[in-house]
Amino acid sequence: MELHDATARRRFEALFDAHYAELTRFATRRVGADAAGDIVAHTFLIAWRRFAELPPDHARAWLYSTARHVIANELRGRTRREKLAAKAATGHDAEGADPSGLVDERLRVRAVLAELSPADQEVLRLVEWEGLDVAEAALVLRCTRTALKVRLHRARKRFAQRLLATEERDATPTRRPRSTIVPGGSTTS
Repeated sequence: MELHDATARRRFEALFDAHYAELTRFATRRVGADAAGDIVAHTFLIAWRRFAELPPDHARAWLYSTARHVIANELRGRTRREKLAAKAATGHDAEGADPSGLVDERLRVRAVLAELSPADQEVLRLVEWEGLDVAEAALVLRCTRTALKVRLHRARKRFAQRLLATEERDATPTRRPRSTIVPGGSTTS
């Protein structure tokens, strides 16, 4: 839809100003800083074209849902490009080293999150990282608020159990057999 009306244009600009930064952070966490700008631009282009369909009470959730679809398309395209590049480069390593200097806690949280199912990951990311409330996350995931609450509770429980298990594993010192000196100067293990 083209926005001829000055009021509609101001509403769209207000929507853009209110949600651009958070959608950029959302996209950056999902696809990296290089592609995040394109994801957000495409999301707002869709919002511009479908402005009349945008629910006024749930515009934020609609934008996140649209961004999720745009991100999914980007990831599918990225996978195709990586496979093609790997095929063309035969024998060259397609993945580079991780240049980030994240702290141990963040790495452990990401590792535990990666162990969860994609559904658990998505519900936790939307609520915990993106700050969506239950109603907004339910709209994004296209389920009822009750179903979202159950999914969120179960995902949090599984995440906490796995995080605790990694903390216990990390806290347990590794034991090496002690060497003992026996008469005569020899050692045993």
